[in-house]
Amino acid sequence: MICPFCRHDDSRVVDSRQVEDGTQIRRRRECPQCGSRFSTQETALLNIIKRSGATEPFSREKVVAGVRKACQGRPVNDDDLALLAQRVEESLRLTGQAEIEAQEVGMAILAPLRELDEVAYLRYASVYRNFNSLEDFEGEIALLRAVPSSSTDSSVTKNAISTAQKN
Repeated sequence: MICPFCRHDDSRVVDSRQVEDGTQIRRRRECPQCGSRFSTQETALLNIIKRSGATEPFSREKVVAGVRKACQGRPVNDDDLALLAQRVEESLRLTGQAEIEAQEVGMAILAPLRELDEVAYLRYASVYRNFNSLEDFEGEIALLRAVPSSSTDSSVTKNAISTAQKN
């Protein structure tokens, strides 16, 4: 790492700390030439391979923007969307791959979106999965009814939420 003060091409790491839920590392460095200290921040790259073959860095903002359209008019706030984007990024990073197909990003969005809001999920899935007929919607609705999401299938979850709200 080049020293920003004297431009010496080496530095010594004095301290390292994880930030951003462990996705970044902040390092405190010292230049052996001039003795100045400075900080750097390192992030593991996660690139998305688009359909065209081009790659671009993963962006939580793009996930939020895409999902926001499906959530229009629904009781979903910006914090919910930010948490969804974080969950999507975490699930993609857990694959251990540095480059991921755009199609996989869409698949990673579906599960947390379903837990957040089933109507928004259905809207997003209709575009993402390219629904062409009423039967496509009916089939997806039948699946929603057959396999309830974890946020709506448990009275235990509802009781835990009401208990937490009382405290």
